[in-house]
Amino acid sequence: MDEKRFVVALFGLAVAVVAGFVAFRFVAPLTVAVFLYYSTRRFYHRLERFRLPTRVRAVVSLSVIGIPLIGLVSYTLVLLVLEARRFIETYPVADTIGAENSVIGDLAALSNPTMDELLAAYRSGQFDPLIDLVSEQASLLASTASGLALNLLITIVVTYYLLIDGSKFHDWLLTFDDDAIVREYLETADDELEAVLYGNLLNVIAISIIAVVTYLAYNVVAPAAVEIPYPTLAGALTGVASLIPVIGMKIVYIPLVAAMSIPIALDGELGLLAYVAGFLVVTVVVVDTIPDIVLRPYFSGETTHVGLLMLAYIFGPVVFGFHGLFLAPIILVLALTFADTALLRLLGVEPDPGPEIPDGQRRLEEF
Repeated sequence: MDEKRFVVALFGLAVAVVAGFVAFRFVAPLTVAVFLYYSTRRFYHRLERFRLPTRVRAVVSLSVIGIPLIGLVSYTLVLLVLEARRFIETYPVADTIGAENSVIGDLAALSNPTMDELLAAYRSGQFDPLIDLVSEQASLLASTASGLALNLLITIVVTYYLLIDGSKFHDWLLTFDDDAIVREYLETADDELEAVLYGNLLNVIAISIIAVVTYLAYNVVAPAAVEIPYPTLAGALTGVASLIPVIGMKIVYIPLVAAMSIPIALDGELGLLAYVAGFLVVTVVVVDTIPDIVLRPYFSGETTHVGLLMLAYIFGPVVFGFHGLFLAPIILVLALTFADTALLRLLGVEPDPGPEIPDGQRRLEEF
């Protein structure tokens, strides 16, 4: 009997090692999936009032997060392409780099190409350098595109089934309960993870709204020469950038200030710099500082220390890469929850029950 148990345990250990290796290989999409799961779970449960099937609720919950994000990225890429084309048409890029016969020069000549012009350009060999460049980098482009598609598919599938079967996985873990330690730890960690990660989503939405309103209000009073291009898009990107530690929203509004300042400085209209300076001050105070002081403590969880959470956001990307932005807070919450619940029980220390209730006074749950 002992030999059979040893063989079964050895087999289970081998399976666990393989599963751990696979999870480590795809730790980035799995981490993002956990973040999306906790970000959408409240909305998923609130859809129960409409008596929708679980699969429909999962698809709707993912769409609320995924479709706006994909739309934002796609809109940004389209604007980048349009602005790059406008820049090539406005400024003598090909002459500046001294490449009259370069790919840029050939493409700049096709300002508003028709199908016949594109076909003639292809037959004349104008696209040959571009085709050669793409052919040389085909393997890199293919591997990058396939990797992104695979990670996106894993994230969507894992999030979808976590929403549907997350409660079953939770119940399975509770089968290993011993003296209610596992139950207390899992329930406390689950609640705190939802509070922290759902708070990230609320923080992004709140800052995006504040930034959009601020940028639109600035464009109302500012002259046309110093207006913010695409204020709605810039505000949404500012909210997303708030997830980035240390730099945060500065990665959006500092380039905006530079883009508005350089042209008017070159034109000698230095008086307009007062509007740009005012925009910078208002953005730093209203968009960057006040929300970070007022909103972040409310969105940082119920028991997790705000300072430790900020350090997790800072050190996570440094240690784990970009997905560490989501992985480090998860590890922090799991570690702090273990220290506050299971560790005390394992050491034989009973947790503080809180202040004593006077005789005759009832608890809220008794009503």
